[in-house]
Amino acid sequence: MTADPGTPTATYRLQLQPAFPFAAAERAVPYLASLGVSHLHLSPVLEAVPGSSHGYDVVDHSAVRAELGGGEGLRALARTARAHGLGLIVDIVPNHMAAPAPERLNAPLWEVLREGPESPYARWFDIDWRAHGGKVLLPVLGGPLGEEWNRLRVENGTLRYYDHTFPLRPGTEGLPLAELLDAQWYRLGWWRLARTELNYRRFFTISELIAVRVEDPEVFAATHATLLELVRDGVVEGLRIDHPDGLADPEGYLRRLDRAVRAATGDGGARWTVVEKILARDERLPATWPVAGTTGYDALHHLDGLFVDPDGLEKLTALYRAFAAPPADLGGDWAATVRRAAHEVVTHELAAEVERLTRTASRICAADPRLRDHAPWALRTAIRELLVRLPVYRPYAAVGGPPASDADAVMLRSAAAGAREAFTVAQEAQAVRVVRDAALGGLGDGPDHRDFCARFAQTAAALRAKSVEDTAFYRYAPLLSAAEVGGDPGRPTVTPEEFHAFAARLLRDWPATGTVLSTHDTKRSADARARLAALTECPGWWGRTVEELTRSVPAPDPHLVWTAWQTALALGHGGQGGQGDAERLVPAVLKAVREAGLRTTWTEQNAAYEAEVTAFLEAGPCAADPSAWAAIGAELDGPARANALGAALLQLTMPGVPDLYMGTERVYMALVDPDNRRPPELGGEPADGLSAEKLLLTRAALNLRRKRPEWFGPGSTYTPLLASGTSTEHCVAFLRTNNDTDGTHGGAVTVVTRLSRRLAEAGGWGAARLPLPPGRWRDLLTGRTAEGPAALDELLSRLPVALLVRI
Repeated sequence: MTADPGTPTATYRLQLQPAFPFAAAERAVPYLASLGVSHLHLSPVLEAVPGSSHGYDVVDHSAVRAELGGGEGLRALARTARAHGLGLIVDIVPNHMAAPAPERLNAPLWEVLREGPESPYARWFDIDWRAHGGKVLLPVLGGPLGEEWNRLRVENGTLRYYDHTFPLRPGTEGLPLAELLDAQWYRLGWWRLARTELNYRRFFTISELIAVRVEDPEVFAATHATLLELVRDGVVEGLRIDHPDGLADPEGYLRRLDRAVRAATGDGGARWTVVEKILARDERLPATWPVAGTTGYDALHHLDGLFVDPDGLEKLTALYRAFAAPPADLGGDWAATVRRAAHEVVTHELAAEVERLTRTASRICAADPRLRDHAPWALRTAIRELLVRLPVYRPYAAVGGPPASDADAVMLRSAAAGAREAFTVAQEAQAVRVVRDAALGGLGDGPDHRDFCARFAQTAAALRAKSVEDTAFYRYAPLLSAAEVGGDPGRPTVTPEEFHAFAARLLRDWPATGTVLSTHDTKRSADARARLAALTECPGWWGRTVEELTRSVPAPDPHLVWTAWQTALALGHGGQGGQGDAERLVPAVLKAVREAGLRTTWTEQNAAYEAEVTAFLEAGPCAADPSAWAAIGAELDGPARANALGAALLQLTMPGVPDLYMGTERVYMALVDPDNRRPPELGGEPADGLSAEKLLLTRAALNLRRKRPEWFGPGSTYTPLLASGTSTEHCVAFLRTNNDTDGTHGGAVTVVTRLSRRLAEAGGWGAARLPLPPGRWRDLLTGRTAEGPAALDELLSRLPVALLVRI
C-alpha cells in the first residue's frame, strides 16, 4: 500500500483508555483540527481486557471496545472528525490476543481449553500440542501446584483459582480434583515454569499474551472482519500494524491485508498503512512490502542524533565509566553489554522458545539420514549462538517462498562464523550450518522445515527486543536519551550530511512513511531527550554536578546515581515543572533497575535494594534544593530549548508523514510507560514560554503541510541548503517544494540550530550566511522577511529555528 490520495499530511496519536474514551476524543476534535493535522491516530479499538490502559490485550476481534464507547462511539467520533476535515487511522494487533483472567473473556481460547486440539478454534493459537502430552501449559499459579491445591475449586461447572476461571472438558465435572486436573486439555502450572516449559508462543516474554496464527486464512478472516467493515464504511481510513516481526510471514500477511482492504473499499483503492518495524541503523525496510513505510522510529534515531555532540558524548561516556565503574559487559561497553544481555535472555527468559526450536530441529535431522547424529545439545547451542549474534530484529525467509535477501543471507553466514567458536570439536560445530540453513529455509519444504524457519525469526525478534531495548538500554547509561526505541547507544550521533542522505532516501523510497519523536513506547518523550542531549555539550559540568549532588545523599550504587539524576532531569526538573514528583520518578527508576537486572529483577525482586532505591530518590532528586535545580536550569534551558524546537520543526517538515503524540504540541515531559500513557489534557490553559513557542511552530508547520501538501508529500523534492562562513556545522537547512528544486515558484525552507551551546562558545554565527532561492521569504514563526544569502545571526535572533515561505 504505497502512497495514495488518502495519504495523511500529519497524524495525531491518541491513547484511548477508559479514562479517555471515544467521547473524550470527539470533544477534542475541534482543537486537534485547528492544529493542522489531517488524521487522528487511535490506539487499538477492539475489545480488550477490562481496564486496559493500552488496548493491545485484545480479547474479542468482533467487537469495538465497550469501555471506549463501543461501535457507535467510534462511528460518532468518525462523523465528528469528518465534519472537521479529519480521518481516522487505527492501530491493529495481528500478532497476539490476551490470555485473560477470567479466561472466558477470550471466547476462542475458552473453547480451545475446553475442547483441545479438535476445537475449531485450535487453529487460532500457536500451541505445540506435541509437548506436555497434548496439554497446553497455563502458568497461572502463584506457587507449585501442591502449595496451591487448596485454592482450586470446582464451581458452576468451571474450575476456579482466584480471578481465573477455566472451562472443564465435557464429562469431567464430577471427578475428584486430581483426576479432574489430569483429564483437562490444559495443565495448570506455577508461573515460573513459563520460562522453560511453555508450549504456546507469546508476545516476547509475556505469558498473558498468546500468539495468534494469523497466517491461517480462516483466522485472518475472523480476526479482521470487524476492522474491514470499518474500512468499508469509511470509518477507518488507514492502519498501523503492531509488531509485524512477530508474525510467521510478515510479507504474506501484509499482502493478504492489502488485498482485503482493497476489496473492502469497493473501488479497489489502497489505504495508508505503516508497520511498527524497528530498523537497525543500516537496515532497510523490505522493498516488496505493500505498505507506505514504518511508524517512524528510524526517523527518530536520525533526528535525535543531530543534537548529540560527538566529542561531548565521548567525554560524558568517560566520566560515566569513571563514576559508575561498570564492568564492560554490564554497562561499560555497549557491544559487550548487548552480547551478555542476549545470552542471558536466550538461556533464561526465552528458554522455552529455544527448546521448541531444538525439538523441531531434532525432528528435521532425524527425518534426513544426511543430517542425523546432531545431538540436541549441539543444535540447542547452535540456535542460541546464532540468535545472539543477529544485529537486527529478524531475518526474512520462507520455505517455498522467495529466497532470503542477500543482506539476510550474509548476516546469517557472518553469525554462523562466530557461532562455531562456541564448539571445541569442529564436527560438532556442523550443527551451526544445519541451523543456519534451516533458518534460511534451505533444508526442505516439510511442515517442520516451515515451522523452524518461521519460529527462528519470531524468536530472534523477541530476543532483540528483550535483550536490547528491555535490558541493555538500562545497563549502558552514559546518555539515557540515546537508549531509545530504534536507537543505537553505541553510535547515537548523526551528522548533518547523514541526516540529509537519510531524508533524501526516505523521499525516494518511502515518501509517505511515518515519522515520530514521541510514542506510547518511547522510553522518554522527545522534550525529555532534548534536555538530556544537551548534556553532551557540557559533559564536564554535568560530571561535577553529579559528584556534588551525590555527596549529600548516600545511594545504593553509583550506576543508580548516574541513572536517577538523568531521569529526574528528563522528567522536567530545572525549569520545566514537575519538581519533586516522586509519584512519577520513583516508579520509572524502579522499572529501570528491574529491567537492568543488575541487583533486582521483575521476577526475583530484591525488596531491600528497592527500598534503598526509593529512599535515595525521595531524599535526593525529589527533595533537592530549588537552588540546585535553578543552577541546572541555567546551564541547560537554552540548549534544551534549541534541541526541542529544532527536532520538532525537522520532523514536521522532513520527508514522510509526521505523527504527533498526544500533548507534544506543547512541552511534554514523560518517562517510560505507564507515565507516557496518562490521559491527555488537550487544549487547556494558554501556553507560555517554550510551550507557546512549540505550539506556534507546530501549528505553522502543520497548517502549511495541509495547505501545500505538494511541497511535502510524494512527488515533492528535498534539497539541502548549505550555509557558508563560520560555524556552518551548527545549521541544518533544506528546501521543500514540488518539482522545483530551486524554489523559484514557491516552497518552504526549514532552518534549525544544532549544538547551540557549542555555537555560543565559538562566538555565535558570525558571518555565516544561508543561501535562499531567489525572491523574498517570510518566516512563519516571527514574521520577519529575508533574502538570500541570509545572515543566520539575524534570521535566528528570536528563535533558534525558522520556517520560511516565499512571498
